[in-house]
Amino acid sequence: MSNFRTPLSNVKGLGSAKEGTSHFWSQRLTAIALIPMVIWLAFSVASLPNMDYLAIREWLSQPFNAIVMILFIIAGFYHARLGLQVVIEDYVGSHGPRTAAIIAVTFIAAALGVTGVFSVLRIAFAG
Repeated sequence: MSNFRTPLSNVKGLGSAKEGTSHFWSQRLTAIALIPMVIWLAFSVASLPNMDYLAIREWLSQPFNAIVMILFIIAGFYHARLGLQVVIEDYVGSHGPRTAAIIAVTFIAAALGVTGVFSVLRIAFAG
């Protein structure tokens, strides 16, 4: 039986991680989901009569707008985390700093996403 691994791969013990396909599809699906939400956001905000704080707050207090905005925040930060992870994996050479950077990006995306969702909920329920 022949071994199809390269000598360098045998030395480093590298092989298929068996997770690239799901990461690829997650990133593509979030990108597709973001397209109609960005169009909705652009047209919704552009159709407001004036762009002052009270108009935005009143617009965001409507249930449909609040729900779509929350979905937009969640999908946007998840998509950003996936994209930044790929960039880090491609350009950070050492294993330790690469892992630390991916963990940091994950926590920052989660913290900003939770902050965004909390802000929308606070506006929506405060009316």
